[in-house]
Amino acid sequence: MLRDVAVLALEGSHAFELGVFCEVFGIDRGDDALPVYEFSLVSATGDEVLTRHGFEVRARHGLERLVSADLICVPAYDHEVRQPECLHEALRAAVDRGARVLSICTGAFLLGEAGLLDGRRCTTHWRYTDELARRHPSAEVVSDVLYVDEDPVITGAGTAAGVDTCLHLVRKEHGSSVANAVARRMVAPPHRDGDQRQYRERPQPREGTGSLAPVLAWIEANLDQGMTVETMARRAHLSPRTFARRFLQETGTTPLQWLTAQRVLLAQHSLESTDDSVTAIAARAGFGTVDNLRHHFTRRLGVTPQDYRRTFRAPATGPSGGGA
Repeated sequence: MLRDVAVLALEGSHAFELGVFCEVFGIDRGDDALPVYEFSLVSATGDEVLTRHGFEVRARHGLERLVSADLICVPAYDHEVRQPECLHEALRAAVDRGARVLSICTGAFLLGEAGLLDGRRCTTHWRYTDELARRHPSAEVVSDVLYVDEDPVITGAGTAAGVDTCLHLVRKEHGSSVANAVARRMVAPPHRDGDQRQYRERPQPREGTGSLAPVLAWIEANLDQGMTVETMARRAHLSPRTFARRFLQETGTTPLQWLTAQRVLLAQHSLESTDDSVTAIAARAGFGTVDNLRHHFTRRLGVTPQDYRRTFRAPATGPSGGGA
């Protein structure tokens, strides 16, 4: 279970990405019965570091603090400056003993220097994916996604995707209800799937075309119904081709990928908060059969619905639904 978080403060750290780690893991939200972490800022020297913005951040701990951390967070930083070998060794030792490492944006370059990306899928900000691949040819660099979870190494794309990456880990450790509650406290979207595209420059919807928000709300309210791109396009009064293009522009993913993600989220919530059978949950979420639910659930979360329920089950809230 995630309890102890150490955040690296590096020379040239970017303040926003550093702040994301502090916001997600460094704030005591115990008043809302949310997880509280042992949280520390760490530097290679245990002293001040100069951020890229010209102000200094004081880290009260040196690398010895990484010995006990369950999670080590690496913010974006000036990746042209190679970090000391003692830091690389500390990161490798932490992963070897079972800790996770999580980077945002150019923080992936430090993980690459430490050899932690070799043989693993990873990502970074779309501006740097080609460079990361050149520097670390043994890594499988995935461009244009929000984050990649190759546990124990998790890499996120730039800036706002760092929030998604951290909330993904909170959801993985504590369940969707906790992750959604943390997101509400942060006034952040509760979930963007890692396979969604990064928001590169792209054509804007033409004036007068409106937003797909009403259609998205309708889909979320009818997840138990059979859905195709044609069904969704008719609701939006668009051709399937135009609808798919507009959908990608507004959400960063395809209609069917988004639909599957929403159905998995509904199944997660139901598994956590109800006694309903997996059969009933599969029908409510629009998967039809338990086998179909299990396939998509396991593919996205890495665990079966039954195992997820055993891990994150809330106290019983109603009569047992029975069944599989």
